[in-house]
Amino acid sequence: MKRNVTAAIGIAGMMVSIAACGNGGTGSDKGGADAKELTVWLTVDAQNNWPQLVKAADAAVQKQHPGLRINHEYYGWPDKNTKLDAVLATDKVPDVVEMGNTEMLGYMVKGAFAPVDPAKFDNSSAWLDGLKASVTYDGKTYGVPYYAGGRVANWRKDVFAAAGVKSVPKTYQELTADLDKVQKKQGDTFSAWYQPTRDWYAAMSFVYDAGGAIAKQEGGQWKGSLSSPESVKGLTEFKNVVDKYMHGDKTKDESDRYIVYGQGKSGMIFGAAWEGATAADPKNDKTGKLKDSLENFVMPGPSGKSMPVFLGGSDLAIPVKSTAQGLAAEWINAFTGTSGQKGLMAKGNLPNNKTDLATLKNDPATAVPAIAAESSWFVPMAPGWGQVEKEQVLQTMLQDIGTGKKSVEAAAKEADAAIDKVINTK
Repeated sequence: MKRNVTAAIGIAGMMVSIAACGNGGTGSDKGGADAKELTVWLTVDAQNNWPQLVKAADAAVQKQHPGLRINHEYYGWPDKNTKLDAVLATDKVPDVVEMGNTEMLGYMVKGAFAPVDPAKFDNSSAWLDGLKASVTYDGKTYGVPYYAGGRVANWRKDVFAAAGVKSVPKTYQELTADLDKVQKKQGDTFSAWYQPTRDWYAAMSFVYDAGGAIAKQEGGQWKGSLSSPESVKGLTEFKNVVDKYMHGDKTKDESDRYIVYGQGKSGMIFGAAWEGATAADPKNDKTGKLKDSLENFVMPGPSGKSMPVFLGGSDLAIPVKSTAQGLAAEWINAFTGTSGQKGLMAKGNLPNNKTDLATLKNDPATAVPAIAAESSWFVPMAPGWGQVEKEQVLQTMLQDIGTGKKSVEAAAKEADAAIDKVINTK
């Protein structure tokens, strides 16, 4: 589940506000119960992988509103937001739009989406923490979680077995002991754990596991907290991993990790749940034996608990200019509700809520990502977070740490200063 994770902050021509456009809630005068048409924008994931779920949602809403016409448009992730930004500057907007969860913030800050009442949506009280955070801004809810994708550890059983390791580790101490055995056996040109230095999703998992955070809100203002003792502890352990087990290019990010893993010069990765299977695809597997040797497991954290993971995924939102917001909310609930979640889980996705997630823990095929998703973190929901991502503050800090250019403390302090300059700016 690849996402363009840079929050959209330069929404062209769209300096609208909810106040200027009406309150926009599903109970407002924009409910549009008598509307004859509904336009839904989704990504090609739905079009290619679960079109029957889209049809089922259409049928459920049309049963309640005979004669309603529902139009669907599908977009790829790379070009979706460019087209959305252009349309949101006009008065002819879609009524439902799919957003990557990290894309929501910039649009919520700009007032592009209407607030919704969570009580009107199935399982809202049990929404996964990482997805709930992504639709919440300034105390209001501006979207509905759709589905999720977690992060897990993945290792080569054959490599670890050759070093005398027969079962996945249950604790971080067991993991590092196992990695030490592999590193010793394979030598310094092999990465026992291929962990790209600029992978801030993994690094921040260490930070949150240690009780730290990227930034915290104090007195109504956000302030970087990477130089706190807790965050420094997490960053220091991340550096230990990179120093001991990562023997590749220490200026790389995680974008081609699955390709590197497929080349057979590493024993383990910690990344999106799909990466192991993609590395084992015949076009990426240069060893010819990854299919039968790769295994996912829940990443243990140094704290003694499961490592908190960044939870990716999609949300559905209603543009504030929609004239059929009530119908849009009905369609979203039909699509993301109880029956819709069952269909999405059957397609290999994680559900948007903890109730359904619990059912996946009993199936060996889905237990690992389900358990891993129970402990998650999300980016600071601050107005200027998109600018922090755009300036690659975290990636720069991690590269400075991983390459030894700066100490953990110095790099973290510098990152906090960079964060403080932009994180409160809309």
